[in-house]
Amino acid sequence: MPATSRTSRIPKVPFWAQILLGLVLGALLGWAAKSGDVGWLQTTLDKIGGIFVQLLMVVVAPLVFFAILVSITNLRNVSNAARLATRTLLWFMITSLIAVVIGLAIGLLTDPGAGTGLTAADGADPKKKGSWLDFLTGIVPTDVITPFTELNVLQIVFMAAVAGVAVLQVGEKAQPLLSLSESVLELLQKVLWWVIRLAPLGSLGLVGKAVYKYGWNLISKYATFTADIYVGCALVLFVVYPLLLATVAKVNPLRFFKGAWPAIQLAFVSRSSVGTMPLTQKVTERLGVPKDYASFAVPFGSTTKMDGCASIYPAIAAIFVAQVFDVPLEVKDYVLIAFVSVIGSAATAGLTGATVMLTLTLSTLGLPMAGVGLLLAIDPIVDMMRTATNVAGQSVVPILVASREGILDREAYETADGSKLEAEPRPERQPAPVAA
Repeated sequence: MPATSRTSRIPKVPFWAQILLGLVLGALLGWAAKSGDVGWLQTTLDKIGGIFVQLLMVVVAPLVFFAILVSITNLRNVSNAARLATRTLLWFMITSLIAVVIGLAIGLLTDPGAGTGLTAADGADPKKKGSWLDFLTGIVPTDVITPFTELNVLQIVFMAAVAGVAVLQVGEKAQPLLSLSESVLELLQKVLWWVIRLAPLGSLGLVGKAVYKYGWNLISKYATFTADIYVGCALVLFVVYPLLLATVAKVNPLRFFKGAWPAIQLAFVSRSSVGTMPLTQKVTERLGVPKDYASFAVPFGSTTKMDGCASIYPAIAAIFVAQVFDVPLEVKDYVLIAFVSVIGSAATAGLTGATVMLTLTLSTLGLPMAGVGLLLAIDPIVDMMRTATNVAGQSVVPILVASREGILDREAYETADGSKLEAEPRPERQPAPVAA
């Protein structure tokens, strides 16, 4: 009688675990490269991380354009689209205001810029600066090519929004263009998904580079500031968002993290909300948000919803800069910080870093722009947590709105599992009708 053979199978490692493994290995290799001054290892980590970011960025410009265009046209398939868009924007502003208040409170309690010994000579000049005039005039491009070659996401969003509204106005005659745009978007998302699958390797290189290049010698000078950013973002990410999910959406917050964790992790590694956008949209849909609404809310949020970069960070950074340069801030200054954070968050435009948003805040307050240069050195370290918070908020708000409007698929929400993103998409469910 022949023996029964059993085929041994290697268990599949969940995507989140792969990224976590990349983070751990990257930190260890970065420490080894720094402590042993291993040049070839430093170069290798730098190249691995750099290539991963380059692959993400190469599709960002066309992805943003077609995602915004298609998302606007998709609103025609959603009941009460104008109300959904308005409430989405309103919740963006509410959560941004909560985040900036938390940032201000932490900054006032900890005095991040006191006793650092830093001066303007310790910083580098920022390559990009922002002011309200630059922000308002910079929305409209001078031509249709430059925004794509220079990766000016704000101008790309403007052109896409205009094109989307024009498609809706033209109607049936614009259907061929809309069909082409939807096909191109699918193609770009597929390519970017291939890049996202390389995230564990990319995280190894990026974290390894951060460890060997910056290390504790740099972080120690900004210890309070760095801790403030991480604590502030953690409070928003793990306290504010869960409270809103539990009280407003009336869903289990733990289910949200189970479903959205892959996008949050990728955001932490890549430091790009736009680069993470396809994965953010995918997890948001799996958490029960209707596809037509999610395809509007997530791309819109990826370019305007920045609780980490545009709320917590500029609030604490402004206090830091004021203390370093011994400039007293008054109550009206803190109100201005909140105003800039809530209204001007589109200036961050979903790209790596928040330098433009910080310069916009400092210029509004009349603080020395040299303070931006001081924070450039530590920016890659704090930007990881900022971007993770951004992306979590970009998924939380559509869930809040969908729940309030009665279109959230609660069964899908309760069964969402981010570790199974590679599986086939769940069958489309018909959303409940929206009350008038």
